[in-house]
Formats: sequence, structure tokens, C-alpha cells
Amino acid sequence: MGCEHQSGHAVRNAQEYRAPRHDTDVTFEAACLHCKWTATPSTDSASVDVECMSHTGRSGHAGFRRIRTSFAMVVRAA
Repeated sequence: MGCEHQSGHAVRNAQEYRAPRHDTDVTFEAACLHCKWTATPSTDSASVDVECMSHTGRSGHAGFRRIRTSFAMVVRAA
């Protein structure tokens, strides 16, 4: 695609871009590896952990896929 990655920057058609950090919330999620149960997404990782522990207590299922989501906006470098 004509992109080169250099020190966190990408160059495409002689334009430089960057993905600066944004002060947006990170969302935490979890899904049971043994059934279709999922935790309620939250910005508080501890509340997702509590839901997983509660699910383990009710079902005996101990394996979970954990997801941490954040967002980035790519902008042209000044």
C-alpha cells in the first residue's frame, strides 16, 4: 500500500500521519470460553472481573477471553 512505518509514524505519498493519544475511556469486556456468556462491557476492569468470578461460581467455567478496547484517530502530522 506504499506505507512505511518509522518511529510510530507512517509515510504515504509524502504525507506524514500520527495517531496521538486521546483521553478516551478504555472499555473492558470478557467472554466465557465454555459457553456464550459475556460480561457487561465497562470502563472499570474490576467490575468485569467480578462478573467473571460470579459466572465461575454459578457455572464452574474458569476460562475467559478478555478484551480491552480503546480508540485512536489518525491525523496529519504538523
